Amino acid sequence: MFRFLIIAMLSCLCLRPAAHAQQRTATDTIPMRAVVYGNETIPSITLPIVEVVDKLPKRLRKERERWTRLRAAVYVTYPYAVAAGRVLRDVGQELEKLPTKKARKAYLETKEKELKAQFGNKLENLSVYQGKVLMKLIHRETGENCYEIIKELKGGFNARVYQTVAFFFGGNLKSEFNSQDDRDIEAIVQEIQLYNRFN
Repeated sequence: MFRFLIIAMLSCLCLRPAAHAQQRTATDTIPMRAVVYGNETIPSITLPIVEVVDKLPKRLRKERERWTRLRAAVYVTYPYAVAAGRVLRDVGQELEKLPTKKARKAYLETKEKELKAQFGNKLENLSVYQGKVLMKLIHRETGENCYEIIKELKGGFNARVYQTVAFFFGGNLKSEFNSQDDRDIEAIVQEIQLYNRFN
């Protein structure tokens, strides 16, 4: 039996095609650190330092969730607030140039159509929470709350109607940005401005 195994192995080796050594190329080596220990060379990899902490307490988890939600809302709405500030400045300058009330009204109607075409769908998709944050940011950028802006541009009746609708959704067009109460929003805005400065 043992002889049969030896004959079988020798016949397999003899019948096997000639083996060729692999050709080495420049791309088949990976440089890495190594440590020589006795006669052995052992690869050495430095892993990043990881801090292992316990699960956050419930109050801190709630605070982190609140901060994360606010940060996401500010990141989404801040560009709209900046655009609103720019548009209101442009509209104010243009309205001063127009001589008649009829010309101002026509200009405001065309501007409103342009803005609806540009921002309408995007603003309609905002959540109620994001809308509240946007109103604060608009006040921060313009110095006027949304109620005053609507009253100035579309009249007092329209401002009251919009205020009533906002009230039913839990909002308030008269909400204003307060640097003390809204310091988290201010910190996030500063972060966005810093990020944009270096990009």
